[in-house]
Amino acid sequence: MRLACRNIGVEFSGTTGNVTALEGLSFEVREREFLSIVGPTGCGKTTILKVLAGLRAPTSGFVERIPEPGDHRPESALVFQEHALFPWMTIVENVAFGLEARGVPRRERIARSRQMLESLALAAFAGAYPHQLSVGVRQMAALGRALLVDPQVLLLDEPFASVDFQTRLLLREELLRIWGGSRRTLVFVTHDLEEAVVLSDRVLVLTGRPGRLRDEVRIPLPRPRRLEDAGRAEAEAIKWRLWRCLEEDARLGMSETR
Repeated sequence: MRLACRNIGVEFSGTTGNVTALEGLSFEVREREFLSIVGPTGCGKTTILKVLAGLRAPTSGFVERIPEPGDHRPESALVFQEHALFPWMTIVENVAFGLEARGVPRRERIARSRQMLESLALAAFAGAYPHQLSVGVRQMAALGRALLVDPQVLLLDEPFASVDFQTRLLLREELLRIWGGSRRTLVFVTHDLEEAVVLSDRVLVLTGRPGRLRDEVRIPLPRPRRLEDAGRAEAEAIKWRLWRCLEEDARLGMSETR
């Protein structure tokens, strides 16, 4: 599926009046592309994902969804920063939940959930409950739940933000493997510039409040990618280009908190 955002604006009603989260935002998500979005806190990155997922209607503008002919899969699945697993369900039941919502019989959905856990090296945790597992395992299970419904577009909202550095590297590597195998359309929100560079085909840089598009950076590193590619000279140059786009907003944010 290809997505085209046309002059998107989003306003929220607040106690002191309306707050503009996004303004005049236009961009495309290309077929089978890994697109990352970076920007300062409060620039509307999560709001963009909700608009793309159809969970929030824009105040102005529209999203054009162009599926591949004959593709009847669900349009999108969204994975939030917090894993949002159901605490009363086992991991295999959590991963199967999206299929339950689509009316797939229990025996079939549990079998398919176990296959997904096997592919993610999580089979040993199938009968465990979320509170018994590490944050990294819970987040991988949330990703597995989204993948199992086989969406045309996968939307990830800082999915690795709550894990330690070592686990983050492992999850990055796993995401590269998963995306490389399926090449599904993927939109990834992150604060980590190195992460954006090593994972993405293209990076959108947003300004501060309200969120507007400041730059669009293509990542020319060859596929398949490895984590070590983050240390390449080309990757370092792109990371610093992204930082120069964000530096002014970052310094302004620091001054507002003093």
